Formats: sequence, C-alpha cells, structure tokens
Amino acid sequence: MTASDFPGFERLCQDTPSAAFRGVIGGQGAAVLLLHGYPQSHLAWRRVAPELARTYRVVVPDLPGYGASRQLDQGSRWTKRRGAAALLELMDTLRLDTFAVVGHDRGARVGYRLALDHPARVERYASLTVVPTPEAWTSFDRAHGLANFHWSFLAQQSDLPERLLAADPDAFLDQALARMAGRLDRVEPHALAAYREAFRDPAVRRAICEDYRASADEDLADDLADKAQGRRVDCPLLVLWSADQVTGELPTTIWRRWARNVRGQALPGGHLQPEHSPAEVLAVLTPFLAGRPEAVVKTSSAGEKT
Repeated sequence: MTASDFPGFERLCQDTPSAAFRGVIGGQGAAVLLLHGYPQSHLAWRRVAPELARTYRVVVPDLPGYGASRQLDQGSRWTKRRGAAALLELMDTLRLDTFAVVGHDRGARVGYRLALDHPARVERYASLTVVPTPEAWTSFDRAHGLANFHWSFLAQQSDLPERLLAADPDAFLDQALARMAGRLDRVEPHALAAYREAFRDPAVRRAICEDYRASADEDLADDLADKAQGRRVDCPLLVLWSADQVTGELPTTIWRRWARNVRGQALPGGHLQPEHSPAEVLAVLTPFLAGRPEAVVKTSSAGEKT
C-alpha cells in the first residue's frame, strides 16, 4: 500500500483480545466498515474508500488472518461467527457503536454474520457478489464447480492444501486473480505484488484454508440453524452482483429468504467489483448508505433492478 492509495487515511494498527488488525481508517461521520474478499487485503477498497471518506468514518481492515492482520486466539477454527465477533471488538476499541457493513466475497460472508448476530450494531449491510453459504454450496453444477474449484480444494482436511500451495503460491494466486479479473494484467501491478507478498506467508495460506474449511462445516451449520429458526437480517440489505456471472435465481430473490428489506441489481464487469467497477458500486452504494432512493446503473437485461 502507498499513501496515494488511501489519501488522507491513517494506518489502522489495533490489537483486540482476538486479533491484531491492520489496515487503514479515515474520514469523519457515521461509521462504515469495509470488508474485502479472497485472496485480497484491504487494498481492494482503494477505489471506493476515499470517496466514502468524504462523508463517513471508513474503517478498512484486513480480515483476521488475511493480509497483515493476525489471529491471536487460536483455540478453535476461525468461523465467520468468530470473525464477526473479532470485528465487533475492533469497532468497540474504535468507539464506534453502530455502523454500516459493506462486504465483498469472503468479507460479505463475515458481514452477514455480523448483521445476523449483532443486529443492534449493524445499521445497513451491502453484499457484493455473494449469496448465503447454503445456496452457494447447492449451486455447484459442473460449470460452477470448475470455475470455483478452490471452494472444495481449500476446504480439504489439514494440511493437504497447505502443502500443495507451498509448492508455488504465486502460481495459485495468479490463477485465482486471473479467473476473477478475466485476465491477470487487469490486476494493477502494485496490488498484485501486495497480494502475492501476503499469500507467500504460510500463516496467511493456513488462515485462508481454515476460512474455506469453516464454510464447508461450521459456517454452513450456523446458517442452516438460523434458517430453521427463522432468523433474518433485519437491517436494510443491498445486493450487488456481476451481470456476467449469474445464472438461475437472482441474488435478490435468494436474499429475500434471509432478509426483510432487500434491494439490488447487477453491475457491469466481473467479480472484483471494488477494484474494477468502483464508480458503478459507488453509484448504488452511496444512496443506499444515506438512506436515499437508489440509483440504477444501466447494464444488460440480467442486471434489471429488483
């Protein structure tokens, strides 16, 4: 990360009982927590966070175990529930009682667990490119399984994935980012270098594997238990997805089984929305965070607003 990536921001260096958080923080106003996805770090928000910081207090950490954040409590697996609790500790130390959550990819999974488990704290929640974990697993047909093979590979029992990843971490990371971006050269060189540096750390690779193991085990069980009990996200929920990557049910249709107040639409471009479609994300996210009528970003017929 360079200062030009997050102009006006300060470095976030905050330890909690569960995790040592690193990232950036900036702006003034109501709080917004930005959570990145796999295999990235807080740097993924460099196109979005500075614009939000004109109006909000924006907190942009590396997820525990990703980037430069570290999991201090290793007593049990870091599920999305544990990740959400650690992030709540972070917001407590920053004296931010209520906040909006915007999550992309893996960060969106921690985000909806925050909204489900701590409804008094989360005022609004935005999910970028994610549907709940049970629906994600049941969507695996041949094409989806081939395109997202890392879900089952990284979830294999310890320490098989870790041993295989150690052979050539750059090759695996580059393949993942190229698949998400369409081509590897669409990932900015300094961002690619930062993501490679983090992924070369065995501790980061292990944390990522544990993240995916949790999605196949504890996270899935937690979600299904909530669904059986009729628990739903109470706060307003914004869903954004790629117009190029959705087949079957619209994500808004899926999310309405999990939340009471859902709006959303597809955006042009691929999976890495915060990096490759920041203007389109901001066009919809900004009015959502402010509680104003939503903007509509023009896209293909698959992107009709619902």
